[in-house]
Amino acid sequence: MYAFCAYSNNCTCTYVLGVFVLLWVLVWFYRDNLEITKVLEKHVFVTGCDSGFGHLLCKRLNKRGFRVLAGCLTEKGADDLKRATGPFLKTCILDVTSTASIQKALEWTKKEVGDKGLWGLVNNAGRSLPMGPSEWMKIKDFESTLKVNMTGVIEMTMNFFPLVKKARGRVVNVASVLGRVAANGGGYCISKFAVESFSDCLRRDIQNFGVNVCIIEPGFFKTQVTSLEPIERELHRLWNQLTPEVKESYGDKYLDKYIKIQRLIMNTICDSDLSKVTNCMEHALLAVHPRTRYSAGWDAKLLWIPLSYMPACIVDIALKLVLPKPAKSV
Repeated sequence: MYAFCAYSNNCTCTYVLGVFVLLWVLVWFYRDNLEITKVLEKHVFVTGCDSGFGHLLCKRLNKRGFRVLAGCLTEKGADDLKRATGPFLKTCILDVTSTASIQKALEWTKKEVGDKGLWGLVNNAGRSLPMGPSEWMKIKDFESTLKVNMTGVIEMTMNFFPLVKKARGRVVNVASVLGRVAANGGGYCISKFAVESFSDCLRRDIQNFGVNVCIIEPGFFKTQVTSLEPIERELHRLWNQLTPEVKESYGDKYLDKYIKIQRLIMNTICDSDLSKVTNCMEHALLAVHPRTRYSAGWDAKLLWIPLSYMPACIVDIALKLVLPKPAKSV
């Protein structure tokens, strides 16, 4: 009798727990699918719109009815985007490494949004090169990437934030799965870790003002950032600036082996469907309850994010097995 009662109690607890989990999932999906209204009255500023994620996002937001303000690095990028969209999308030339350029874009944006404020700021502009072994880098190699991916994001956000605060809108920062797992040397991983940290700090500091801060963590996608030709060109440049002693420690064949591994990785896991990333960006701008983090791509969900929760020694071993071994390694 006692055993039967214990069994019944266990079944009841399991049933109650199952119902609670089911209700939680249903409520989460319901909240996750709620969208804002009056999209036609909202302005969104996007950086890095010449190509890739930024270019596609602007076209999709334009179709949704947003008043899109696109920051492009080049006149050609701006002209191409305007030809592909409607009259509600406007462009400006923006170099996020230039304080003067940011200030000029800010004054232009103030005139465009008026008293409504800025609903969304999407910090998408970025660069990846040079990437390679840390020992091959010079300070200027780190700085060239950090200026765009880290300082550019921070300066854009701090300058445009009063407009976002007025609209009780969103700041959407594009980080990377390499802001979770430092898989190579150079400024890219460092800058993306910084974007993650800056976004977390900002979100916690302003949570009482009704402004949401969202982080997009794309996996590997086929964009200019992952194009093999410039990656290999930069690797050759880095190799050629090394001293004979450093080259000798790696061995004559190390560069070729390193490039072959880069080709294998990019050709194997790079996804051509950029909409997987822009879908996340759109949700961050349209959802009533946007998520704090968005992981885009199968490799992000199945490889990089799980790997980021592993002990550091596991990640070290995994990368050691993948990368070529130097000639004079211990």
